[in-house]
Amino acid sequence: MAPFVAYPVVFMRNARAGRGRSKSQLQVTRSETSRARLPAVPVPFDQVLVGDCVEKLARLPAESVDLVFADPPYNLQLEGSLSRPDQSRVDAVDDDWDKFSSFAEYDSFTRAWLSAVRRAMKDNATIFVIGSYHNIFRVGAILQDLGFWILNDIVWRKANPMPNFRGRRFTNAHETLIWAAKSAAAKSYTFNYEALKAGNEDYQMRSDWFLPLCTGAERLKNKSGGKAHPTQKPEALLARALFAASNPGDLVLDPFFGSGTTGAVAKRLGRKFFGIERDAAYAAAARARIAAVTPLPEAAVAAAPSKRSQPRVAFASVVEAGLVEAGEILVDERKRHRALVRADGTLALAGSLSIVGSIHKIGALAQGLPACNGWTFWHTERGGTLAPIDVLRASVRENLKTAAE
Repeated sequence: MAPFVAYPVVFMRNARAGRGRSKSQLQVTRSETSRARLPAVPVPFDQVLVGDCVEKLARLPAESVDLVFADPPYNLQLEGSLSRPDQSRVDAVDDDWDKFSSFAEYDSFTRAWLSAVRRAMKDNATIFVIGSYHNIFRVGAILQDLGFWILNDIVWRKANPMPNFRGRRFTNAHETLIWAAKSAAAKSYTFNYEALKAGNEDYQMRSDWFLPLCTGAERLKNKSGGKAHPTQKPEALLARALFAASNPGDLVLDPFFGSGTTGAVAKRLGRKFFGIERDAAYAAAARARIAAVTPLPEAAVAAAPSKRSQPRVAFASVVEAGLVEAGEILVDERKRHRALVRADGTLALAGSLSIVGSIHKIGALAQGLPACNGWTFWHTERGGTLAPIDVLRASVRENLKTAAE
């Protein structure tokens, strides 16, 4: 078990509920010299732990988590209740867990839980932290101070934001997610680029996400019919984050579990999870919610094939396998350009056979462009039908896979 890290400030705070969370009260605890050593416990797969997240994480094995989604208190700094023009009260976040005496107290709180979370993360794990203008800039600076490497900031643009009733500011219509790796050295973190692009009409997924607030049947209600949790996040937001940065079977940690949106989405998408929540009532509601979730079929959530994870195949291997013969002519899709296949796996530009190079270089030179993906540019013509040579590369990969089995 790694040594417990001492923190200079001592306080206890109920943590904010994001996406459906209340959030654990976080406690910056006593120094190692005055703190009793606690025995380590195994990773609590698919469980909700009740208690202080810094304390709970200190007892878990280090480097065990694949992804973190954290929705900490926003420190909204509300000075009083909010009212609409008709004087009806706005159901805002005014719980004690979102109140801090100073920015210094909030910063110490943030360092404590981020340090505990970082210890639990695998070297290739990543973390999403969501917040508003009240706190996200302080969180981002502390992330960097602790050695995290910021990959993206993502704007969640709300389709149905609460208006600014006083008319003194712009409508606060978005929240910000910071997505970060454990360190700058982490290069093999999960990012399902191809799957996200395919689900986005073959356009790269952007860093501005247009999604509605949690409303309707998805919103958990208490016995009196009110909101079970004031800051429940939409499941669509969590689903996108989990799709982007985790794979089926991965372990997702939520240190501010609240009403359990992270757990519900993780279970539905075939991920493991564990959450920590200070409030026993919220934890109970989360457990009941997650118990009612039916996981999707394995085929519906299986990781999409990633070109980056597939074995590298050179064009020479395609020639050596006899799928393209030396002396054969390749053309582009519109038959405007031609190239001769050479025995060594290079191409010679038709009309100027002294210009020789890779499929990519010759494709770029033929078009007068700085770069080209030769696998999709060059085509074979068989029986009057054109097909990109990438199809032949896929055949070689399949043969390699079969041979390995």
